[in-house]
Amino acid sequence: VQLQACGGGLVEAGGSLMLSCAASGSTFSLDAAAWFRQAPGKEREFVAAITSTGSRTLYGDSVKGRFTISRDNARKTLYLEMNSLKPEDTAVYYCAAKHTILSDTRVFALQSDYDYWGQGTQVTVSS
Repeated sequence: VQLQACGGGLVEAGGSLMLSCAASGSTFSLDAAAWFRQAPGKEREFVAAITSTGSRTLYGDSVKGRFTISRDNARKTLYLEMNSLKPEDTAVYYCAAKHTILSDTRVFALQSDYDYWGQGTQVTVSS
């Protein structure tokens, strides 16, 4: 599986962005997926995760209520809708995927859970 993230950019505080992550390979519909981010000088942190079917989601405390993770398995694409952006959301955002089975309804929040990673897309929020 290869992941290609895009959609980052420069936005003013309070604005919105939609990130996309396109997956190659035939197993994406069976993959749990997530977004992580890494700000300069900080460790990579969990943002949001979703099950393979999209039935369950999980969010980091800092983005809860502002960000929405979703997926379109027919398009093999993962999304992150980001609203009410703050300067502290500035980071490189990475998408990640993990092979699961269809009946697995767990969401995964640890970096070590994930098998595949995209290259990252920069999000910069100006104050």
